[in-house]
Amino acid sequence: MNALVATSRNFKQAAKLLGLDSKLEKSLLIPFREIKVECTIPKDDGTLASFVGFRVQHDNARGPMKGGIRYHHEVDPDEVNALAQLMTWKTAVANIPYGGAKGGIGCSPGELSRSELERLTRVFTQKIHDLIGIHTDVPAPDMGTNPQTMAWILDEYSKFHGYSPAVVTGKPVDLGGSLGREAATGRGVLFATEALLAEYGKSIKDQRFVIQGFGNVGSWAAQLISAAGGKVIAVSDVTGAIKNNEGLDIEKLLKHSVENLGIIGFSGGESIDPSSLLTEDCDVLIPAALGGVINRENANDIMAKFIIEAANHPTDPEADEILSKKGVVILPDIYANSGGVTVSYFEWVQNIQGFMWDEEKVNAELKTYMTRGFKDMKEMCRAHNCDLRMGAFTLGVNRVARATVLRGWEA
Repeated sequence: MNALVATSRNFKQAAKLLGLDSKLEKSLLIPFREIKVECTIPKDDGTLASFVGFRVQHDNARGPMKGGIRYHHEVDPDEVNALAQLMTWKTAVANIPYGGAKGGIGCSPGELSRSELERLTRVFTQKIHDLIGIHTDVPAPDMGTNPQTMAWILDEYSKFHGYSPAVVTGKPVDLGGSLGREAATGRGVLFATEALLAEYGKSIKDQRFVIQGFGNVGSWAAQLISAAGGKVIAVSDVTGAIKNNEGLDIEKLLKHSVENLGIIGFSGGESIDPSSLLTEDCDVLIPAALGGVINRENANDIMAKFIIEAANHPTDPEADEILSKKGVVILPDIYANSGGVTVSYFEWVQNIQGFMWDEEKVNAELKTYMTRGFKDMKEMCRAHNCDLRMGAFTLGVNRVARATVLRGWEA
């Protein structure tokens, strides 16, 4: 089941629980604006190449729209639509004053030189500069883009509008990026896990963790969980999977994966079949890689008691049902991985104030937001007698619906 179908299904279920007016429900699903632009650049060899760039701006009832820009060879309009909508609910769950957006350019970034990527980014920015902005729509990095991409967008945008560091987040620190942003999603996963385990009278310290994915989110989550006394017993990435029942040495593993471009061949654990990773015996499973990895094929074999969705949409709705019957508790992506967008909000706030925070303040504020978010989500679970995923969706949808009605959506 693709992301758009799953997101729309969750939204409709939440709307039903909340008893939303059907006209309002329909209005909330339709994106505010969809932009599609042609980006033609000269390549290094002098030939011209054309790419299609787009941006879906889903909703701005609660504030400027916010979401990533991805450079990927198959940027699918349906998927971008789903992700823009998901950002609307995610920012509302995190209770930060944003709406949702998502965008991208259909290109293979690996096949373009640095100067070609810069030209492409600048042309894209020229085409959309009057449709994004500090109080309109604030892009961020996503698949295939990084802080350097944001620096180019900032520079190009500033040629039209004057120096505006708050127009994008996820910037290099030298250009107004926030300290703590790089680790933010992984640190948010730590705080979310702490909040969930506390609910069951447990702490990170005495739990065994399995983490799928050792990219930015997975590696930071592993480091922070391990530092908090958790035992990370198995990890996988694109190169393979490794396991050590006594707990992996995450510092050494990180060093190994940087030097060898992957975790394969790490001496501090035995190599296992990556496809068996999700069904390893553990207390907490953290999928931090791709979507749709937990499905009806493997859901019955999962032994974890808790699943923390660090990736976007890792659990299929069918697997959701199987797991809830088994009594597995799933902390939904829309809350669990919102640390990144929360610290993006802090970056934007610092840029607008022209006053930067130290890293301790960033991390302390993140903890406050994540802890409060968990409490709000649990309250919705009690009010509507539903699981955590519906608790999060009803919380987000309700906040957006209320803002929409208060602003006068029928006028």
